[in-house]
Amino acid sequence: MYNLLFGGAAGQGVETTVAVLEQIIKRSGSSIFTVKDFMSRVRGGHNFSLLRFGNTPIRSHTDELTGIIALTEETVELHRDQLIDGGFILCDSQLKIDDPRAIKIDMAVRARRLGNPRVSGIIAVGILMKLFGFETNGAEEVLAKHIKKQYLNINVQALHEGFDLVERRFDNPGGNFAQDMILTGSQAMALGALAGGLKFYSAYPMSPSTALMEYLAPHAHEARIVVEQAEDEIAAAMMAVGASYTGARAMTGTSGGGFALMVETLGLSGMAEIPTVFVDVQRPGPVTGLPTRTEQSDLKFVVSASQGEFPRLVIAVRHHADAFYQTIRALNLAEKYQIPVILLSDQYLGDASGTVPRFDLNKVRPLPVGNTPADLEPGQEYLRYRVTESGISPRLLPGQSEHLVLIDSDEHDEKGWITESAEVRISQVDKRARKLKLLETELQEPDFIGTEDFHTLLLGWGSTYGPIEEAVATLNQQDSGGYAALLFGDVYPLPQRLLKEKASQAKEIIDVEQNSTAQFAGLVREYSGIKCDREILKYDGRQIMAKEIVSQVLQQA
Repeated sequence: MYNLLFGGAAGQGVETTVAVLEQIIKRSGSSIFTVKDFMSRVRGGHNFSLLRFGNTPIRSHTDELTGIIALTEETVELHRDQLIDGGFILCDSQLKIDDPRAIKIDMAVRARRLGNPRVSGIIAVGILMKLFGFETNGAEEVLAKHIKKQYLNINVQALHEGFDLVERRFDNPGGNFAQDMILTGSQAMALGALAGGLKFYSAYPMSPSTALMEYLAPHAHEARIVVEQAEDEIAAAMMAVGASYTGARAMTGTSGGGFALMVETLGLSGMAEIPTVFVDVQRPGPVTGLPTRTEQSDLKFVVSASQGEFPRLVIAVRHHADAFYQTIRALNLAEKYQIPVILLSDQYLGDASGTVPRFDLNKVRPLPVGNTPADLEPGQEYLRYRVTESGISPRLLPGQSEHLVLIDSDEHDEKGWITESAEVRISQVDKRARKLKLLETELQEPDFIGTEDFHTLLLGWGSTYGPIEEAVATLNQQDSGGYAALLFGDVYPLPQRLLKEKASQAKEIIDVEQNSTAQFAGLVREYSGIKCDREILKYDGRQIMAKEIVSQVLQQA
């Protein structure tokens, strides 16, 4: 498995270079996983991407580098110590870099000679293709997807020129991933929304959730959906709830600061029993925090957001394929139970790109919107909030039947009229609460990975899936086995069957999270009574790596 770092300042074209190389590597059959580390600025600063590739599935990153592709001297100064034995630094000969591992090529001069100084990045792509034994067949087709037609020929020339400048150094990893897709986590979630029958998406741009709207908006016409950029997050949330009331399957997305503005509307969704999916792509807070970094610090906030008590479901997506299928499931369960469903992602997973197996469309079955009560006799009064044993009341869509569909943010009776009756209040609260009990039968147990005869059990949720998965495999190789993990997607209500079963076997339970207060460990203790023995926490805005988990697990073992 190889790991390349592409570093430079914002605006130097790192992203385009990486995108082209991703496609070329994938076409050769290798799997890829790419993460972006960038500053909250338009120009300047130090940004980099880590591209990892090999012949096995990859769901996490590492900073142990096979190569550094440096557009600035700062990139080398910051990352040269991360190079493994046999690693290299690829840079332009004009950079003042004194390192025996450097491959210094006059890429800028060659690009100008070709007639466009901006093709120096493609020269670098050609060099890398040769170093790792990739063929140039099909490279022109890849370039055509990223480069305007009038500039294609010069970029093809640049790629071949770079290819001829060096000799091969590494074995091509190969693999069986050529037919996979390359998607970011946010793109996978957006595709899941479309597959789940989404008809209306509203949002106010807020990093890192903006990628959802950026993907959905250009496809709105062909997908026959409405994508609305609202004036703020309050409006975005209200639009989504309003659209759902009228019968459009609806979703709204934001990050933690925007979700803070949506909480009253979340309560409206709960009280009025209007199915709506809220997406929170987490970043470090509070307030502005670190806009382009990652964290898992919104868990307890979204579990208890909005005043009062009402049922909700919180799902943390764990990897790219999970983001697709869980978004479909979120839309379906919101519809079925007439509740708000909150999807938690984060900057790491949302912005990371990787090879994803083609989705199984046999699993895509969106539920119909609304349900006409079969037991409603002709002329019988329709009760929108009829008290039922399941807690789910008959839902008709306004304007699509002869019945008046009343909703209200105040407490209401079965008809939907405002009430202050103590008895009605109790019956409606209890009715809504019964949905939660029924919902618990639909919870998905966490994924169990590792050896069955373990002594140490790691707990993780959401995007820590990849790093923990790799850490457990490494620990079982290095330390004679004995390690396993439970990786949660459904986090509220908390599925407990597998948790209690595996916890009873463990001699030590270790919580792994991207926050400073071990929020998930607190949730586990609150609802199951199981207490973690220790925590591994990271909250500097950067995603935890498998090697960090391994080191801290063994440190106190």
